[in-house]
Amino acid sequence: QVQLVESGGGSVQAGGSLRLSCVASGWTVFMGWFRTVPGKEREGVATIATGSRQTYYADSVKGRFTISQDNSRNTLYLQMNSLKPEDTAMYYCAAARFRASRAGPFDGMEYWGKGILVTISS
Repeated sequence: QVQLVESGGGSVQAGGSLRLSCVASGWTVFMGWFRTVPGKEREGVATIATGSRQTYYADSVKGRFTISQDNSRNTLYLQMNSLKPEDTAMYYCAAARFRASRAGPFDGMEYWGKGILVTISS
């Protein structure tokens, strides 16, 4: 089991920045950030392979968000810049200890954090 604890959410105005953090209780091979908005399906935001550090981004956040990791601290980050009101959502940290060879960049997460709210005002 891997426990994930998110922090860093909050409220900012459009155009502002926030950095989310997620501390994992153990090793992982793949981690990422997802978000949900009432009435919409969960959206994959960004993921990273913890070994190769290969990253993947949703088109909606490319160029604005950056996912990174600090392996020494088992911590995942999401730097969010140029925030828009449509980025308002619950953001969840996710992780996996196993990845199928053909898994998509936002598939196959095994562990989830409790989520943290990000609110962007216009």
